[in-house]
Amino acid sequence: MKYNVLLLGNGGREHAIAWKLSQSEKLDTLYIAPGNTGTRQYGINVNIDLLDFEAVAKFTEEHDIELVVVGPEKPLVEGIKDFLEKKDIPVFGPGRKAALLEGSKEFAKNFMVKYDIPTADYEVFAASDYDDALKFIQLRDIYPVVLKADGLASGKGVFICYSEEEVKQQLIAIKKDPVLSAAASRLVVEEFLQGEEASVFVLSDGHTFHILHNAQDHKRAGEGDTGPNTGGMGCYSPAPVVSDEVLQEIKEKIINPTITGMQLEEAAYSGVLYVGLIITGNGPKVIEYNCRLGDPECQVILPSLNNDLLDLMLSTTQQTLDEKTIQVDSVYRCCVVLASGGYPGSYQKGLEISGLDSVDPSLLIFHAGVEEKDNRLITSGGRVLNVVGSGATLKEAIDHAYSEIHKISFENLYYRKDIGFKGLQRF
Repeated sequence: MKYNVLLLGNGGREHAIAWKLSQSEKLDTLYIAPGNTGTRQYGINVNIDLLDFEAVAKFTEEHDIELVVVGPEKPLVEGIKDFLEKKDIPVFGPGRKAALLEGSKEFAKNFMVKYDIPTADYEVFAASDYDDALKFIQLRDIYPVVLKADGLASGKGVFICYSEEEVKQQLIAIKKDPVLSAAASRLVVEEFLQGEEASVFVLSDGHTFHILHNAQDHKRAGEGDTGPNTGGMGCYSPAPVVSDEVLQEIKEKIINPTITGMQLEEAAYSGVLYVGLIITGNGPKVIEYNCRLGDPECQVILPSLNNDLLDLMLSTTQQTLDEKTIQVDSVYRCCVVLASGGYPGSYQKGLEISGLDSVDPSLLIFHAGVEEKDNRLITSGGRVLNVVGSGATLKEAIDHAYSEIHKISFENLYYRKDIGFKGLQRF
């Protein structure tokens, strides 16, 4: 049987998902809403607002859609799965209550404490109590300290403050920024964990789960992990810090109790669970959950997957994941994000992109913030392109990713030149 699929989203992650889905023997027609200049190579882009659930439902009914795949977090947190499943439309992704693991930092922290999942110590304050948050930090007098907006902030709601003055400045900045202030109606003040970051991706049908793969993201804008947090400036997979021993500990102490805990909360988790971790001297601890594939981690995870992605997604909606075995290759991959200068702050759009046709075809190039105008590719976002290299070793993958970037150009192009270097130190 072949399936008509609707993929929701328009970023580099969705380009990578479309690329992988297009390889499935089970795929009939792939639609992407709204898609981008990259996704149209693998399906039909359609102009639908992914937060207009009625419009999405109408499209699925008119085009015999048999699976909706949700790329970004916001539709999931707002309950698109619950809405569509009432109309008997299968959805790959968690329901609204399960998606609270990403949608509310406070919910996630309380959940972890309840089910004894290792994480950082924390306190939560309402927006009206920011003065109390500052007093709490002053009394604690331990720096750095982490401030987290409770709600969704496009990956930019986490702030590491190294002094009391930085805390004061950040609290003022949160209040002044309308997006951040909305996301931070509740503010989580969290202990800073020392260690190396890693992400583990889990596929679950609510009962059975399988680990897909692991990666290490680079969230900070500047080299050496400096500057403001971003949606992600690059990543690599697998991460050497996630040894077999560490992975087993993550499975036993974090993933098992998370999936079981969500069942006990009557919010069985189905879809991809992204577990963001710090590997500390006392073992792995959770810094965040995401309710979808990471971006840009998706761009290195999916090329490693030997399974038919559509088949796996269908199995999560049919609760037959126990019949599947995950197969990944032994290749290292490195993704470098090409961004517009100024990101994650203000940046220009509409800048012409050149050189993509001259890049070695063995590299994977995923479009993120790219549009077409007058037969020209132009920038339309902060993160513009994802360049993915591969190799038998991590160094080969890094060298491959960086080898051809000089051929790509647009005004004020910016990228980090140290993606993956932390991993090289472990060999």
